[in-house]
Amino acid sequence: MRYWAFFAAKLAGVALFLGLAWPFVRTLLPMREKVLQHRIHEMGDNLFWYSLAVYGFWMFGAGLAYLAIWDQRYRCRTCLRRLRMPIERGSWSRLLTGRPTLEYICPFGHGTLKVPQLHLTGKEPNDWAEHQDIWKELEELSTKG
Repeated sequence: MRYWAFFAAKLAGVALFLGLAWPFVRTLLPMREKVLQHRIHEMGDNLFWYSLAVYGFWMFGAGLAYLAIWDQRYRCRTCLRRLRMPIERGSWSRLLTGRPTLEYICPFGHGTLKVPQLHLTGKEPNDWAEHQDIWKELEELSTKG
């Protein structure tokens, strides 16, 4: 639940930033008075610059949303820390037996994220595998050996 709450807070922060930045950007737009009075046909060449500025602001907002989503994909589902230590698994020469994947692990052992590197039938989802308690697992392995 914390994972999705953090993601919602991140998107709300992006929306808040864009909402606060828009009035400032609007004051910089050319021929602002004519646009506000719905006299766009009198703007002439300035309509191009107005449209370009609005489009640039929209692209900036879309880029911020994309970065928020991209950052969220590589976070631990339990502690929200960035996943680290990528390990390559599988082989490009043995596609049928072990397709290439990239595994990230939480630094505190909460789980691993498997990101497929080869997409044969479209975009395949990432696989999050949660670990129960890595320290207990390691302790059991050391007492057995």
